[in-house]
Amino acid sequence: MTGSEELAERFEEHRGHLKAVAYRMLGSLAEAEDAVQEAWLRLSRSDADDIKNLGGWLTTVTGRICLDLLRSRAARHEEPMGDAFVPDPVLRPLAQVVDPAEEVLQADSVGLALLVVLENLAPDERLAFVLHDMFAVPFDDIAPIVERSPAAARQLASRARRRVRGATPSADPDLGRQKRVLDAFLAASRGGDFEALLALLHPDVVLRADSGALVRGAAASKVVHGAKTVAEQALMFARYAQAAQLVLVNGSVGVVHAPEGRVQSVMGVTIADGRITGLYILADPERLERLESPGPAV
Repeated sequence: MTGSEELAERFEEHRGHLKAVAYRMLGSLAEAEDAVQEAWLRLSRSDADDIKNLGGWLTTVTGRICLDLLRSRAARHEEPMGDAFVPDPVLRPLAQVVDPAEEVLQADSVGLALLVVLENLAPDERLAFVLHDMFAVPFDDIAPIVERSPAAARQLASRARRRVRGATPSADPDLGRQKRVLDAFLAASRGGDFEALLALLHPDVVLRADSGALVRGAAASKVVHGAKTVAEQALMFARYAQAAQLVLVNGSVGVVHAPEGRVQSVMGVTIADGRITGLYILADPERLERLESPGPAV
């Protein structure tokens, strides 16, 4: 095995971890892949023999690449859909035996609700929070990336942590209970049962629907507040419920509409005390085209 082949093999051992870092930083699967590839290019151009901790080096390099992308977005005032933006979901088939203890081990189990909150952080805050709170990177290593002192990096993470705690909705982690609520929600949508839908929705439920910049009319991107209005939306698009199936969306039970294996919409939810508190729908044709189908229902 040549030196370059050995280096590539060592890099592949870290690819999954680096993609998890980049996904949390960017909320985009395609951009996360690009960031990881850029990390490989930088590694291949460096003197790898001088790197004592390859995993740590790659994590900080990936973080720096993602930070540059976030700062570039901010400089262009790039806010695609504003409050309606829904990050790329990660889809998996829903197993017959739902085991939360197994799912929590998945690298992509960060929920859509948390990713939506992370979108509202400043780039430096997001990096400090993601690297330290999610991946235990020391502030001494974060400080050079954000060009601040370790104490200032700690403050960035602390500020981000307060915002995340204040904005992230509580959620029931039990996948079995999530499934029962969503089964009932789909049944009510298919049956046109408005009262049953109201009973399943928290009074202050929020629906975010991201259809991309080109979709107009009733299906356009929107943010909807309140159980009555959300229930009306569910009935308006009841046809999607007819062909919907339950899947895992970022480690929680969600819904995908994928006739003939082509994903046309994905819905993640947050559920607390038996009622839906948040719905996150991605229906952007361009972004959905890049998603992998979760496979057949089981």
